[in-house]
Amino acid sequence: PGTMSQALAKEVPQAEGEGGSRRSGWGLLVTAGVGGTLVALYAVATPFVTPALRKVCLPFVPATAAQIHNVLKMLENRSGSLVDIGSGDGRIVIAAAKKGFQAVGYELNPWLVWYSRYRAWRDGVHQNTKFYISDLWKVSFSHYRNVVVFGVPQMMPQLQKKLEEELECNARIIACRFPFPCWIPDHTTGEGIDTVWAYDLKHSGGCETKSLEITPETDS
Repeated sequence: PGTMSQALAKEVPQAEGEGGSRRSGWGLLVTAGVGGTLVALYAVATPFVTPALRKVCLPFVPATAAQIHNVLKMLENRSGSLVDIGSGDGRIVIAAAKKGFQAVGYELNPWLVWYSRYRAWRDGVHQNTKFYISDLWKVSFSHYRNVVVFGVPQMMPQLQKKLEEELECNARIIACRFPFPCWIPDHTTGEGIDTVWAYDLKHSGGCETKSLEITPETDS
């Protein structure tokens, strides 16, 4: 009996040790799996919440259904090309394309651009839409007649100057969430965060500035 007890005493810890090793192994596998999943989720999600434009911290915030409705309302009786500056996941561009616009989105975040292209294809408007990975400050908007902007207050003065210099006098600029600081809107619709302001450049003063710049001097 004494010999058997000693043998059992030796075997029990060994069995427990083996079980503990197995549990430790499973624990490591679970930890590695969870860690890998979190890393993957971080890699996928981070581009959707990091700033989309470099000069100003402009995080991706999806447009609401009310904002899209209000933008389309400001585009009634308009035609020609349209650009969405900081197009995010492409909602405005796709909605405008469904209304007959040749719509373009500029977005610095490549994940959002690829997702926008997929959504446009899924919704059957990929032939009327284009999405570019680009910094808005490095793009000329001179050939667009309709411009949509989802901006933040810090960027609006500089963007206002850029648009005044580049757009033709028949252009309409539609600002969402935040208005331009020095322009008086021609049309306003919506409430709160869904408010949309529309500016016709010919009324904003930008065209007057351009006219003064190109007026040739004459001898008196």
